[in-house]
Amino acid sequence: MSSRAEDGSGGSGASHRARIWKLVSAEAAGRHDRASIPDVCAAATSLDVSGAWVTVSDGFSPGQTMCATDIVSEYLAEIQITLGEGPGHDAMTSGAPVLAADLADGAGYQWAAFGEAAVRAGAAAVFAFPLRIGAIRVGVLGLYRSGEGQLDIFQLGSALILADMATMLLLDAEVGQPDDPAYRAPPVGQSPDLAAHHTEIAQATGMLTEQLGVDITEAFARLRAYAYAQDRRLSDIAHDIVTRRLRLDPDPPG
Repeated sequence: MSSRAEDGSGGSGASHRARIWKLVSAEAAGRHDRASIPDVCAAATSLDVSGAWVTVSDGFSPGQTMCATDIVSEYLAEIQITLGEGPGHDAMTSGAPVLAADLADGAGYQWAAFGEAAVRAGAAAVFAFPLRIGAIRVGVLGLYRSGEGQLDIFQLGSALILADMATMLLLDAEVGQPDDPAYRAPPVGQSPDLAAHHTEIAQATGMLTEQLGVDITEAFARLRAYAYAQDRRLSDIAHDIVTRRLRLDPDPPG
């Protein structure tokens, strides 16, 4: 059986995968816990990138950020959810990696709003890898660099392996859960801050369904649109709505 990627030094794909898993396991051992998604994020920073993140989605909802290694990574993950565009969005839709090696020199033009926001935040290159098994897509592993430049063959192979591992960790988190087909287990390993942000976004969306008299999809679209128009983070707008510092008004009739 052919391997997915060589390690760049004559080694087999199996040994490459073993070395990447060792990095993930070492992160978990440092926390005295079993391997989880944040360990994949942390291990990904060894690929000569400035930061990494993982977003998860059931294919119908816009998704949520599971982990981010720094504030820029967290922003890049959230702004793509807010805008509904970017490398992660395209990777989730197509099921294939999306590699933007120089956002300031043409690579970001296909995502006008995201490209500008990403460069402003300090990202010069962004790479997105779908978390998938066959037709099943559960999220995206994202990487960014503060300087432009493509991933080399070893780094690309390592990123693909990390995406596979993140996929398996996410799917494993749902094993042995209740039999209700509508039940979806919460992702394992999400940081408390990101979990709180996601909870407030969900709460704010629910509140907007009442305030605006719309369904949940339209409410979230309005929330995203308002955050984009105000050039503010989605989580900050959600917090203001939940704490009743902000109220969005329904559209006038007609």
